[in-house]
Amino acid sequence: MDVYALIIAGGVGARFWPRSREYSPKQLLEIIGKGTMIQNTVYRLDPIVPRENILIVTGAFQAEEIRRQLPQVPPENIIVEPVGRNTAPAIGLGAQILRKRAGEAMMIVLPADHLVHDIAAFQDTLRKGIAVADESRGFVTIGVTPDRPETGYGYIQFNHENHERPYAAHDGYKVVTFAEKPNLETAQLFLESGDFVWNSGMFIWRVSTILNGIVDHLPELSDELQKLDEAIDTPNWTQALEQAYNGMRPISIDYGVMEKAENRYVIPADFGWNDLGSWDEVARLFPKDECDNAASEGVFLRDVRNSHISAGGNRFTALIGVEDLIVIDTDDALLICHKGRSQEVKEVVDHLRKKGLDQYL
Repeated sequence: MDVYALIIAGGVGARFWPRSREYSPKQLLEIIGKGTMIQNTVYRLDPIVPRENILIVTGAFQAEEIRRQLPQVPPENIIVEPVGRNTAPAIGLGAQILRKRAGEAMMIVLPADHLVHDIAAFQDTLRKGIAVADESRGFVTIGVTPDRPETGYGYIQFNHENHERPYAAHDGYKVVTFAEKPNLETAQLFLESGDFVWNSGMFIWRVSTILNGIVDHLPELSDELQKLDEAIDTPNWTQALEQAYNGMRPISIDYGVMEKAENRYVIPADFGWNDLGSWDEVARLFPKDECDNAASEGVFLRDVRNSHISAGGNRFTALIGVEDLIVIDTDDALLICHKGRSQEVKEVVDHLRKKGLDQYL
């Protein structure tokens, strides 16, 4: 069976403002290491998925830059949503197109903006997930083994019992439940139990499996997707897509399908994963000096501790006598926030949008 990948790249990365903007969101930036996040997402699929088998769902603002960054991906495989409707419509759209083009294929779903350090372990996990999805005809998700009581991730509970492990040879476990982002006390209990993993937002299934799941649990979405079938790869595509999206409500694939479906499996894994959901996560991962600072070259520091300074603008940057700060400087905007509060950066973006200050978005 042919293997395809669907990369979800429609987000605006609001928590990475001021570097992340509508035309250059987080997934199109080089944040840690070489290569942008979406480029690395595509590259680490070698040799599991051929480039011509990779589809990318994105928005109109980002499509041109994605084509520029990824010339190896066929232009017809870059699918532009008229408007963002969360992950269930995006995944359903990709699956509908794959069914028309490839019939019954295997489908890997990946976010475009995650960090993976151990590529070999990641690829081994994908191979295991493909085997479980193929044999079970079920819904497979990749779980990341937690190393701390993280409150910023959702969790997946799995069943250790041997009779619930028909795919033990591939490290497949039956899913018990999905859990929302917990408070610190609950996250600590999850960690101590040993039967919870972080929900990475990565999935593997047959095309027919996810489309049937949408029929069963999101029938209204299924109706709109089926209306698109005849228009796929025809001149009528753009108009048909806009009409279909007008009838779709925003909903995540977790809430819409995965939390309700039967035959769900998780592959627990550890491949140095991080979803880089905030500047705090970037600050945690960057190499530090003897004072626990990470700073761009040329920044002046005196009596500064435990701070992250990214000076990408045209100004000279200096800090004196401060600690526990995140400083992100660009040509037209400056962010200064206390470590531990970078999740609130999204509120800045909301404020700018409300005030009509689109030049900063």
